[in-house]
Amino acid sequence: MKKITNKVLWIFAVGQFGWSLLSGIISNWLVYYYTDLDMGVFGGNISGGTLFWNITLFGLITMIGRIFDAVTDPLIAGWSDRSNFKGGRRIPFMKIIAIPFAIITAGVFILPQTGNVVVNDIIMFVTLMLFYLFMTIYCTPYNVLISELGDTQQNRINVSTYISFTYIAGLSVSYLIPNIASILGGGETTAQSVRLAISIMCVIAAVAMIVPAFFIKEREYIKSVPVKINAFKSLFEIFKDGQFVRFVISDIIYFFAVTLFQTGLAFYETKLMGIADTWTFLLTVIMTIISLSLYPVVNKLAKKIGKKMLIIIGFFAYSFVFLLAAVCGKGLAWGIIIAGLAGVPMAILGILPQAVVADISEVDTAERGEQRSGMFFAARTFAMKIGQAISVLVFTSTVAAFTTGTGAEAVVDPFGYRLTAIIATVSCVIGAALFFLYNEKGIMAKIKSYQESKESAKLDKTLCAETVNNMADNAPCVENSVENGDESNTNSDNNG
Repeated sequence: MKKITNKVLWIFAVGQFGWSLLSGIISNWLVYYYTDLDMGVFGGNISGGTLFWNITLFGLITMIGRIFDAVTDPLIAGWSDRSNFKGGRRIPFMKIIAIPFAIITAGVFILPQTGNVVVNDIIMFVTLMLFYLFMTIYCTPYNVLISELGDTQQNRINVSTYISFTYIAGLSVSYLIPNIASILGGGETTAQSVRLAISIMCVIAAVAMIVPAFFIKEREYIKSVPVKINAFKSLFEIFKDGQFVRFVISDIIYFFAVTLFQTGLAFYETKLMGIADTWTFLLTVIMTIISLSLYPVVNKLAKKIGKKMLIIIGFFAYSFVFLLAAVCGKGLAWGIIIAGLAGVPMAILGILPQAVVADISEVDTAERGEQRSGMFFAARTFAMKIGQAISVLVFTSTVAAFTTGTGAEAVVDPFGYRLTAIIATVSCVIGAALFFLYNEKGIMAKIKSYQESKESAKLDKTLCAETVNNMADNAPCVENSVENGDESNTNSDNNG
């Protein structure tokens, strides 16, 4: 096997930029452009209002899409774990789905524009289902490679850092859509200019996603043996792991809170702070620069105080940021303060959770003698999508509960937006409390013991090989001794 270098890890990280850009387009702008009363340029295309318990049709569709996506995760992970393609177990999936994934993302905004609202609702449902399915087919094998390319603790931290950087970069670029749409629309944001801006972004994302798929030869770096266990049986067994369950529960809460905040960010800016949505990109750049500047610090602190404590700090830091969003007043200054502070937990929780999953997966591999890393990362992706599904439903339902009137007469009480930020705040506090139950010391002790056993076995094998070589080198001497012995005996016999 070839040595996994930082160059390989950076090529791999480019794929993260692509899929995080597509994910950002959906998570940041889908609700905003389809439901906002002022800026929702596609609002008239789909059904408005609530169905029951303040649940909107749009919220219900997106929640079902996320759940469907979550259910397909173990199927794709199991298929990936069991596969034995010439190009590897993971890369072939990424290669075949990258372009369709980008096309269907643009389709979510382009296709539902017939003159019939019901038909548009159906098209929206189908395109979102395909979006989530294609994202699973690309992202599940991609996430597994994080563990497999992170073959050492150093590589694991490095690859987690690199993909965190490209994830933030992709997410940040997705916030440029209002700016690009305004330029393309001659200073005005129109449905057509938004669709064109999104299409440009999707082309960029497609190119980024095919980079690792075509420039990393998986078989040259990773020695993998297909597993034979059933996908859902494997998933069920993974959820018997107490440490992993503790991690996943807190992870669901994390993704719920962060998605709630991301979905509401454009609303917090326009409705609470009174600034234009075109400021979103600048605020994201501030957040990104601060986050990136903290990466070396996070790397060093993770080695010094452990991943667990840093992740807990990240939860509490996010809860403070969300609380500020809940009580913010008018003015750009609020946005700058919130963006600056958000860079801290973004740096921590962008790097370390992936490394935690890789740690737990490594222990499982050592104990079972079978590599099921695909299923571990599928389970983590499952947690992410469940959290996101609940989040979109909660956001749209909360805002709907504080909306009076219908159609052009509808008015949203600003407290509805503030309440979504309060819910995110409380969720992060709960997530931090739950993560205290994760036993990082026990996991790291097992990894250390496993690595020492591997080194010991490697040393024994080397000594054995040297002994065999020494015996082979001394063989002629033994033969000469035997021959000399035989000759002496012959002479004795003759003399006798």
